[in-house]
Amino acid sequence: DVQLVESGGGSVQAGGSLRLSCAASGYIACNYDTSWYRQAPGKEREFVSDINSVGSTRYADFVKGRFTISQDYAKNTVYLQMNSLKPEDTAMYYCKATCASWLFYWGKGTQVTVS
Repeated sequence: DVQLVESGGGSVQAGGSLRLSCAASGYIACNYDTSWYRQAPGKEREFVSDINSVGSTRYADFVKGRFTISQDYAKNTVYLQMNSLKPEDTAMYYCKATCASWLFYWGKGTQVTVS
C-alpha cells in the first residue's frame, strides 16, 4: 500500500521556521507530482506548493518568498521549508502525491501552530 507520512510540524513563534517532510512508501506507478496543502479550522483546504517529477515548482501567492519546496529522490521525500512564519500560517499541513486526476494519495497531516 502507498503511504505518505508528514512530519516536522510543531509550535513556533511568529518569524520562526519549520521544515516539513513528506515521506512516501510503497510503489507509486507513475512519475508523480507532490503537493502541500493546508487547512485551518473552519476553512477549506488550500493549495500551498507543489513540485513535479522534474523539479518544477509552484507556490501560492501567500507563501512566495517564504516557503521553499524541494525533494530528495533517493529518500522519496519532499520537504517544505517554511520561514518567516505568520500566525495565519497556522493549519494542518497535508501532502498529496498525484499521478492523475483520478489517482492520488493523501497523507494524514502534520499540525503547524504559529503564535
